[in-house]
Amino acid sequence: CLVLVPCIVCLSCSPSAREKALRLNEEGIKKDKSGDFAGAVVDFSKAIELYPKSVKAYNNRGSARCDLKDFEDAIADYSIAIELDPKDPKIFYNRGNAKFKLNNYTDAVGDFDKAIELNPQFKEAYGNRGLAKRKTNDFESALEDFNKIIELDPNDTTAYFNRGNVKNDLKDYAGAIADFNKAVQSNPQNADAYINRSIAKRNLKDFSGAVEDCNYAIKLDPKNAAAFDNSGFIKASLKDYAGAIADFDMAIKLNPDDEKAYSNRGVAKAHLQNYDGAITDYKKAIELNPDDMAAH
Repeated sequence: CLVLVPCIVCLSCSPSAREKALRLNEEGIKKDKSGDFAGAVVDFSKAIELYPKSVKAYNNRGSARCDLKDFEDAIADYSIAIELDPKDPKIFYNRGNAKFKLNNYTDAVGDFDKAIELNPQFKEAYGNRGLAKRKTNDFESALEDFNKIIELDPNDTTAYFNRGNVKNDLKDYAGAIADFNKAVQSNPQNADAYINRSIAKRNLKDFSGAVEDCNYAIKLDPKNAAAFDNSGFIKASLKDYAGAIADFDMAIKLNPDDEKAYSNRGVAKAHLQNYDGAITDYKKAIELNPDDMAAH
């Protein structure tokens, strides 16, 4: 006689398991928002165990792992999510961000490309692709991405700031200043915009304007090492070497690993004939960055 084989119930696919997975996913989201990233990973993992086809759980676990700076495992999660749903631009965007954090800029650009292909209005993907391209010195292409964001949203302050940085890279200092002007008009508390505008002004020999921007940046953010670094460079250009050294001292105090501040302070000390102090600074700069040719 025939023996009927009992039906096999796939618990991971049963409605109750799926519902429980959804609840765990929601709990994980709450924990992630509260800063309990490790707890969120546990909840998302349980959700995946119950329902292995949950795109949201893989994507969310990837984001929680990014918060924990576990970028390799985050990329693995995003990759599975993409296999399950290759049409979601946000997952490609998230994986691109994780690759960016690992300094894998070329592959990050590839993910941002896909996100934009799936959603041509995805301005955040244009922005991060522009940042990744800038990291690979592809300045012209980065400029196009920031132009696109401004076309999509003329009030995007961050896009003007980032485009100003690229224009500085391209030595379009007047254009950079125009963009930083837009950035500070929209956000007068943006110390970095004042610092980077001061760099453009310095390159146009507008030293008084550059110093004014540095001083204002320091007023906004007294712990911003880059502001003191740039202020010191400007003062050195004006042959105020004592003032430059004071600024580089503060930059180093705020960021002891800033090899450029050591190198530039060494130059200023040499101009004041403090050769022993200059050599000490050059040695420190080389220790921090053996490729620092100025210090050599």
